[in-house]
Amino acid sequence: MKTSYDIIKRPIITEKSAILAEKAVYTFEVAKDANKVEIKKAIEEIFEVKVVAIRTVNVHRKPKRMSRYEGFKSAYKKAIVRLEPGQTIKAFEV
Repeated sequence: MKTSYDIIKRPIITEKSAILAEKAVYTFEVAKDANKVEIKKAIEEIFEVKVVAIRTVNVHRKPKRMSRYEGFKSAYKKAIVRLEPGQTIKAFEV
């Protein structure tokens, strides 16, 4: 059985996600086999907030080159989570 910490891998903190965090919308990297119901339960359990909506995106691998070496950035699943108004997650506060 998966725990909440197996489902939620890490927060994705970028310039765009920082702007969305002001509107109570947060972005996380999640397990590839996790569904929306599991993600919602995990977020509510870990951060003690109420989730209103979740959108998920499968981010495909992308080519990456460092000097003469070529490879790929790993593929992952991203969850965009919207909370009830007035609630925040402290991991995103700077």
